[in-house]
Amino acid sequence: MNTGPLRVAFFPDAYHEIDGVANTSRHFESFAMRKGLPFLTVLGGTKNSVEGHGSLTRIERRRGRIGFPLDKKHDFDLAFWRHYKVIEKAVRDFDPDILHITGPSDTGQIGAMVAHRLRIPLAASWHTNLHEYAEQRASRLMFFLPPSVRQKIGAAIREASLLATIRFYKLAQILYAPNQELIALLEKGTGKACYPMQRGVDTELFNPARRERSDRTFVLGYVGRLSTEKNVRFLAAIERELLQAGLTNVRFLVVGQGAEDSWLKANLRHADFTGVLHGEELARAYAQMDLFAFPSLTDTYGNVVLEAMSAGVPAIVTDKGGPQFMVQPGETGYVARNLTEFVNYIKPLSLHPEHLFPMRIAARRYALSTSWDRTFESVYANYDRELRSTVVGKKVRVRAQARVATTPAG
Repeated sequence: MNTGPLRVAFFPDAYHEIDGVANTSRHFESFAMRKGLPFLTVLGGTKNSVEGHGSLTRIERRRGRIGFPLDKKHDFDLAFWRHYKVIEKAVRDFDPDILHITGPSDTGQIGAMVAHRLRIPLAASWHTNLHEYAEQRASRLMFFLPPSVRQKIGAAIREASLLATIRFYKLAQILYAPNQELIALLEKGTGKACYPMQRGVDTELFNPARRERSDRTFVLGYVGRLSTEKNVRFLAAIERELLQAGLTNVRFLVVGQGAEDSWLKANLRHADFTGVLHGEELARAYAQMDLFAFPSLTDTYGNVVLEAMSAGVPAIVTDKGGPQFMVQPGETGYVARNLTEFVNYIKPLSLHPEHLFPMRIAARRYALSTSWDRTFESVYANYDRELRSTVVGKKVRVRAQARVATTPAG
C-alpha cells in the first residue's frame, strides 16, 4: 500500500485572474509547495510554458481567440482542445492519484476528459454559481422586455443552466463546495457526498495596522470585479439613498475592474476608483475602509469579505450566497435583505463611527480563526477518505503500489 503523499493534478478555471477562484487556486498550489506535496497545475493563460518548483509542476497553455470573453480578464477558449494531447501526456507522465477540477471551464472540461480516459479518480469543487450568472446576464440583455416576461425567461435560463451544471458535476467521484447551501444542492443533485472547501486569508498582509486615515470621512469600500453578476450597480443605489438622507460625509472606495467600470464612474458621485490592486497596495486600501459593502447575490463564499475582516473592516452583505454565512450580524457586520436594510445599517454607523470599534475587533478575530492550511489539509483528508472507501480507491492503491515497486531504491 502506498504510504507516500497523494499525487494531485489540479485544473483550475482561473489562476492569473483577479477573483476568488484564482486566489484559491494560487493558495492551493502554494500549500502543496510548502508541504512538499507532488502537485501538477494545468491552467489556461497567455503563453505555452512548463515550470517546475520543488514538488510542483505548472503547465500553462495559451488561450486563443476562438471563444468568448466571460469578462474583461476571463475567457473561454472553444478551441482549447487543441492542447489535449500535450496535456494528457503531461498528466500521464505525472501519474496522479487524483485529478481535481474547479468547474466546467475550458480547462475543466479537458481535465474531466483526461481523468476519464486515463481512469483517474475525479474531484470537482464548486466555486461559481454559473446558473445565477447566466440569469443575470440574460436579464440585462432583455432590458427591452416587460419585467414579468424578463423574470420568467430569466428563471427558465437559471434552471436550465443549473441542470446542466449539476450534470457536469455528476462526473466526479469527490465533490467540494464552500458553503452549506451549495453542499446540500450538490448532494441532492448528484446523489453523492459533498465536503466543505472553505477559504483562508493572509492575516499578516491584510492587517488593520496598515490604516493611515485620520479624517472624518466615512469610507464605504468594495473590492472585486465590476461586473453584472456582482450586482455592483447597487452601490449607486446605496449612495443615492444616503445622499437623500442628508449624509454627505460618505465616500466610496472601489477596487477592481470590469464591464461595469464606466457605468459606475458615471453614476457614483462621491467615489474613488483605484483599478486592480495587489499585495500591499490592496491591503492598504482595505485598511482605509470603515465598512465593506458587498452587494453580490451570487458569490459562493466571498474571499474579499474575509480579506476586509482581516483588515479590521466589518462587512454588510446580502442574504444571498456564501458571504451571509461568514458574517455574524451585529458583531462582525450585517446581513441585509434589501436596499432599505443596507442603508439603515450604514446610516447610524456613519453618524457614530465609534460604534465600529468593537465590530472591527470582532471582524479581525474571526479572520484570525481561518486558515488556508486547515482548508487544504481537509481537502487532502477527504481525498484519502473517499479513495480508500470506494472501488475507485482500490484501483488507485494498485496503481500506487506499482509505482512504488518500480521506483529504484535509494
